[in-house]
Amino acid sequence: MGMTIVPLSEGTFTIDKSKLFVPFDVGNDDLQKRPIGSLLVEVQPFVVITSRDILLLDTGLGFSNDDGVLQIHRNLVDNGISPLDITKVLISHLHKDHAGGISLADPILRSRHLSFPHATYYLQKQELNFAFQKGLPSYIPSEFELLKSTANVEFVENNGTIDGYIRYELTGAHSPFHQVFWIEEGDEIIFFGADVAPQLHQMKNKFIAKYDFDGKKCMELRQEWWKKGQDENWTFLFYHDVKNPVWKFQNPPALDSH
Repeated sequence: MGMTIVPLSEGTFTIDKSKLFVPFDVGNDDLQKRPIGSLLVEVQPFVVITSRDILLLDTGLGFSNDDGVLQIHRNLVDNGISPLDITKVLISHLHKDHAGGISLADPILRSRHLSFPHATYYLQKQELNFAFQKGLPSYIPSEFELLKSTANVEFVENNGTIDGYIRYELTGAHSPFHQVFWIEEGDEIIFFGADVAPQLHQMKNKFIAKYDFDGKKCMELRQEWWKKGQDENWTFLFYHDVKNPVWKFQNPPALDSH
């Protein structure tokens, strides 16, 4: 039995130079009426269920619904997964749309708690230091401050392997200490490129984005991964893709089916 992928969409948004995520109704809203330079993005963490783990890849915006329930918790429960069952949280970087659900506020105790208390959080050590140094608006330090003091975090550096089947690689590129992941079990390879490889169309087109720390490196990595993914039949997870959260090459590859 293969690995199971569960996309956890938190909705579609536009984002501009203000760094604010503004909800966007694909059926009714007009992108042309949003500020110039607005990008249309999905915010979509993923669960990957393997033979030994229930993995969470990034944690979303950290919004709560009208009942005060963390959106990512509601999305998990709606898919039959308890937040307490998450065993590992793989964090690409700490921008607020990826790290907002790391912890949640307790309004009664006026404190914050880890959103996935039974999980180990995996993060580049330098990313945490950089995020505190950089701060708002891209980073919201209060959301991940607990990672400085909890035993539930395992800091990694550069490139390596977790439990023999999850590979991580420090790419920089989108942000100085951004990392990506490969999950390999049996003959399956699932690739999560986070914000270096956020959408399907970006894999097919050569361009340099101004919002990336090193746009040229992002472009080169996308080309490299796209070719290798085709050769090795990777399954790609696209965090910000409105239409194609999960993409697997067919044989022959269906490059232009969308």
